[in-house]
Amino acid sequence: MILSKTQRRQRIRRRIRKVSFGTAERPRLAVFRSNKEIYVQLIDDNKGTTLVAASSRDKEFSGAKGTKTEIAALVGKAIAEKVKKAGYEAVAFDRGGCLYHGRVKSLAEAAREAGLKF
Repeated sequence: MILSKTQRRQRIRRRIRKVSFGTAERPRLAVFRSNKEIYVQLIDDNKGTTLVAASSRDKEFSGAKGTKTEIAALVGKAIAEKVKKAGYEAVAFDRGGCLYHGRVKSLAEAAREAGLKF
């Protein structure tokens, strides 16, 4: 059985979500990567609520120049600042079925450099 690219990503996403679960003490940092943009949310799965969110579509990044990887690094730094402001130190990283490479890796490394632990 040959899987399409989206079916493969959804299968990997379900496998990751079995393991990573966001709690009140250690919420889940979920990443969604589209063809043009990148979105990040801090989610408490016990309550089912989004605590903090950032994306490349925010006003602060509207005039940002650079590659998609460089903009993802800016989003990673911004989400780390918002998470620390909300009072969280450690998060569970959920790459959403995407490979830990390119934009997802850039976002994660920038968030780590800004002080998040995962």
